[in-house]
Amino acid sequence: MDLFDNRPISDVSSDLTIDVGAASFALHKFPLVSKSGRIRKMLMEAKDSKALRLNLHNLPGGSEAFELAAKFCYGVNVEINLTNVAKLRCASHFLEMTDEFSDKSLETRTETYLKETVLQNITNSISVLHHCESLLPVSEEIGLVARIITAIANNACKEQLTCGLSKLESNYPSKPVLQLESENWWGKSLTVLSLEFFKRVLTAVKTKGLKQDMIARILMNYAHNSLQGLFLRDPQLVKGSFSDLESQKKHRVIVEVIVGLLPTQSRKSTVPMAFLSSLLKSSIMASISTACRSDLERRIGLQLDQAILEDILIPANSNGNAHSQLYDTDSIFRIFSIFLNLDEDDDDDDNLMRDESEMVYDFDTPSSPKQSSILKVSKLLDCFLAEIAIDSNLPSSKFIALAELLPDHARLVNDGLYRAVDIFLKVHPNLKDSERYRLCKTIDCQKLSQEACSHAAQNERLPVQMAVQVLYFEQIRLRNAMNGGHNHLFFGSLNTQFPQRSSSGAGSGCISPRDNYASVRRENRELKLEVTRMRMRLTDLEKDHVSMKQELVKSHPANKLFRSLTKKLGKLNTLFKFKDVRGVGSRPSSESRFLFQKRRRNSIA
Repeated sequence: MDLFDNRPISDVSSDLTIDVGAASFALHKFPLVSKSGRIRKMLMEAKDSKALRLNLHNLPGGSEAFELAAKFCYGVNVEINLTNVAKLRCASHFLEMTDEFSDKSLETRTETYLKETVLQNITNSISVLHHCESLLPVSEEIGLVARIITAIANNACKEQLTCGLSKLESNYPSKPVLQLESENWWGKSLTVLSLEFFKRVLTAVKTKGLKQDMIARILMNYAHNSLQGLFLRDPQLVKGSFSDLESQKKHRVIVEVIVGLLPTQSRKSTVPMAFLSSLLKSSIMASISTACRSDLERRIGLQLDQAILEDILIPANSNGNAHSQLYDTDSIFRIFSIFLNLDEDDDDDDNLMRDESEMVYDFDTPSSPKQSSILKVSKLLDCFLAEIAIDSNLPSSKFIALAELLPDHARLVNDGLYRAVDIFLKVHPNLKDSERYRLCKTIDCQKLSQEACSHAAQNERLPVQMAVQVLYFEQIRLRNAMNGGHNHLFFGSLNTQFPQRSSSGAGSGCISPRDNYASVRRENRELKLEVTRMRMRLTDLEKDHVSMKQELVKSHPANKLFRSLTKKLGKLNTLFKFKDVRGVGSRPSSESRFLFQKRRRNSIA
């Protein structure tokens, strides 16, 4: 039955016209007065009782809601569903269609549907809550919004408890994960809500005790739907993402709200590093508040040992400046400083949950958990330095500040840092000698591998002082190797224990088994080559030793004595020849030959 065509709802001519928005309804007084207290009051206050025309422009739900309410007044069976229940509930309140004026009122019917169908189901509640957004402020005044939000929080926690109990009973740990990945997961339905309603729902479920990993998943899902244009990996695409200031303001508000709803800061937070990094990149483009940005930087700093290179490549906000840096090195400096300045008191939860076996570690040893995290972070920083070194607009002072940030024990091998410095020198050929020297001073030549030392000794971009230093330490290394000793200052033997990550720029905090195997094979080849070189070197040294011994024999004083004795013996031999009866030219006797040889041997000895 169509009520928009000005025809009365029955054959009796209409005696009442009601305007709702742009629509007009030709109706009858009696059905409406018997069900609606508001229309009854308006008719009683009307001056002209013959041709009445009422205006209901403020009716929540507009003409659609009034049409359904009018049908209900005429006794037509109105189907209540998830789409119209909020409209009918607000319209019944506005029109005062309560049990005070009639039995089985519209208010009673909508309340029954809400209790039996809506409030018992999370997805249904979210759907109705979404429709309440267009019914403000009436939906708020009657408490419908608050009731639905409370029901969502209660049902979410009940579902969490049920999943936990079923997990204990069936001992099937993958069940909750399957629930999260299901297409019918209620957390995905929250994306239809406005930011304000979403914030209220998340605050309610957090207060009720919903797990932090679930909250993190909900936030990630909502952020990816609300910030699709900002969750980009390429910094060149991120720049200039906003078409106007209004769009930038909208995204800034969304990012700030999401950051404010993140779970508690922790070194073992359930929020993935990739999500935090995306939020930070979005926050820079949206120019969010300093406090919000500092919160994100601290969260990333707490979990920095879980990051990969892509996570810390934060694009700088150029603001139209063609000579700006590619990456925000100031932000990265603060993030690494946060990680390096962590104390045990920074995370009370971790202190309570720390295993006893972890307490016996010496935190300065490579096998300790803290030291292993620092080693990961040091490799990450070296990869980052190699990546930003190609930026021609990056000043050397910022590069040096990042290179000097780590403590001495953080880098077992300085090959990654050397590579980054070499790239920076190649991209910045016009550096002053003082800057070049200070830049190379960040490298510990004693921690360079054999391959890096060989490269550095022939590198023309390095200052002469560093080349001499590299050659000096390389000579000490060879001397120790020839003596059969191993100097603990050189870490070539430690490369197998702590294989260095590939410096391709795509490194991560963790090495995959395939990369680890390849690294071990590479290290084995390098060690074999090193042994071959040492053997060749030892062979050359043996030849030099023989040559030096021969030289020593030639120049020894005993050699001169031997020559003088030979001359004297030669004179005696001529005397013997004269006394010999056989005359001149005859050979000496065997006895005289033996005597001569014996004396000769004694003279040499």
